[in-house]
Amino acid sequence: MDAVFFAQLLFNGLAIGLIYALIAVGLALVYGVLRIVNFAHGEFLMLGAYAMALVTPVLGLLYLPSLAVAMAITALLGVVMFELLFARLKETDFERSILVTTGLSIILLHGVQWIFSASGRMVDTEFGFAGVEIGDIRITATRLAAGVVALGAFLALWLILTRTQFGRAMRAISQNREAALMVGIPPRKVARNAMMLACGLCGLAGAALAPVYLVQPIMGQALLFKAFALVIIGGLGHLQGAAIAAVILGVVESLAGGFLTIVWQEAIVFVAMILVLLLRPQGLFATRIRVG
Repeated sequence: MDAVFFAQLLFNGLAIGLIYALIAVGLALVYGVLRIVNFAHGEFLMLGAYAMALVTPVLGLLYLPSLAVAMAITALLGVVMFELLFARLKETDFERSILVTTGLSIILLHGVQWIFSASGRMVDTEFGFAGVEIGDIRITATRLAAGVVALGAFLALWLILTRTQFGRAMRAISQNREAALMVGIPPRKVARNAMMLACGLCGLAGAALAPVYLVQPIMGQALLFKAFALVIIGGLGHLQGAAIAAVILGVVESLAGGFLTIVWQEAIVFVAMILVLLLRPQGLFATRIRVG
């Protein structure tokens, strides 16, 4: 019985860890390319969840088409916000970027709360309460689908960064901005593409979480702080490091929730962040700031 309980917690942790990874990777991507700490990142997750809540009934509770539409909406919003705000920030405007993104976070949070109220929403899909049983282990279909979607998103991201000119330009800007400029890579266009991709990934995470958790305006806040901690643990701008740290966190949180108190479940990531900052300030995986 203990082994079954442990395996159940492990599977649940892997599913939520993959969603954490989508959030953290988007945050790391923005920092790696734009050198901006985006404090509004959590609100894009929330917007993705609300887009899922609004689109799903229209599309007949179909999960995958609703995910795609929610991701497209948040990616488009990312482009709009980039053109209105982020494009005006320079690499040296670190303090200004914090103020701008914090202000954007407050506007989006309270704007959604004003439009939809603070009451939570449940999102239904064609999966309902169905689940998949592996022996004595039962995984809900929505958690399993979220994990599979996250794995597919990571595969697509890897192909984009390594196999397309679109991705190579982002990696070049992140690794050596001056050299990239010398060979004619346009930094504004690359930054806009990075923002679009990061917001799309974050919106996808929110949409995948919508059928699992209650959708409410504040849902992105707690996850944002966890994502910051994961980016620091993995290494600023290091996508693989952030993703690995996120998956590990999901598993550890699930195990802590099963065997320890809820307090430890929420505190573990920040304890780990403090230890990493004390022992290896550049992060566990990064030797330099980079994307890819």
